[in-house]
Amino acid sequence: MERTLTVTELTTYIKQLVDSDMLLSNVWVTGEISNYKHHTSGHMYFSLKDQGAVIKCVMFRTQNSRLKFRPEEGMRVLARGYVSVYPQGGAYQLYVDDMQPDGIGALYMAYEQLKKKLEAQGLFDAGRKKKIPELPRAVGVITSPTGAVIRDIIHVLNRRYPNTRIFIYSAAVQGPEAAGQLIEGIRCFNTKKNVDVIILARGGGSLEDLWPFNDEDLAIAISKSEIPIISAVGHETDYSISDYVADLRAPTPSAAAELVMPEKKALKEALATNEKRLINCLSFGLKKERERLSRLQNTRGLQRPLDAINQKRQNLDVIERSLVLHGRTGLDKTRTSLKTVVARLNALNPLTVLSRGYGVIQNENGKLIRSVKELEPGDKLVVTMSDGKFSAVCDKIL
Repeated sequence: MERTLTVTELTTYIKQLVDSDMLLSNVWVTGEISNYKHHTSGHMYFSLKDQGAVIKCVMFRTQNSRLKFRPEEGMRVLARGYVSVYPQGGAYQLYVDDMQPDGIGALYMAYEQLKKKLEAQGLFDAGRKKKIPELPRAVGVITSPTGAVIRDIIHVLNRRYPNTRIFIYSAAVQGPEAAGQLIEGIRCFNTKKNVDVIILARGGGSLEDLWPFNDEDLAIAISKSEIPIISAVGHETDYSISDYVADLRAPTPSAAAELVMPEKKALKEALATNEKRLINCLSFGLKKERERLSRLQNTRGLQRPLDAINQKRQNLDVIERSLVLHGRTGLDKTRTSLKTVVARLNALNPLTVLSRGYGVIQNENGKLIRSVKELEPGDKLVVTMSDGKFSAVCDKIL
């Protein structure tokens, strides 16, 4: 009877066969990523597929931490690793040690991915960029202390504005330590606040050489800097992430020095021109004011100032006489009118009538008697004259 194997024994045997195959111990596989998952443990689980087959893959955290791009669903990649059997799952899979995009460099892919991410976060927006000062009191430069870059910057600054105050922060501009040192340089200047503008610079090179300037942490440090930053990385055609985030991008380090500091000679010439214009403007203004003063001095009012006062005095006398005359005339008219009214009142005054011999007759109750019809013989009466009263009795009606 043939020997019967357990599942474990069979799987172990297959695993030994696969593990002992030299071809499968280090193989490059190209395919399209599917079912991609980045586990919380840091491990990546996915499959590689083409039109004819699918193979499961795993890339542990230690290996994928070195990737310079972020794998995505549907991305075509080249994966290097070894094939082995995962006994618990009863399946063979590719254990990936290295991976890069198929048809495009991993660095370029990482660059494009980071660029899209930071742009979506608004780090490239023109509205958040700070204005470069027109005449900085001091310039900070973060770059390698050796090489042509720092010499060119110093030469241009001293040529354009002699005795420019330059503070240099020495930092590596390529290699794994470069990004951290560049970030520390930005923090140092922001802490000391001894410069008005910062130039972040290095010369040209390959994408690998310029890679520290595509670091995400450096981009964030640039965006948070309170001091304006000019990015001058590589040649005119080179663009790094720092160029997009910085407040101003210069095509070369020398161009950055040109942009950051105006030419002292040109400033002096502009000042001289403005001074001349100001003097001419003041001279013209003074000339106009002198002419105006001369015209004022020749006016009658300034030559004989008392004439106007005397004229006013004379006018005041005329007004006074007019007021007095008008007042007298009005008073006379008022007196005449008053006399007329008094005469009318006197004409209506009953005492005036009585003074002509008339009297007012009232009965003993004080009722005014206007007609003899109101009397009866024997009625007692009171007669009022202009100078007094007396009593009477009606004897008979005639």
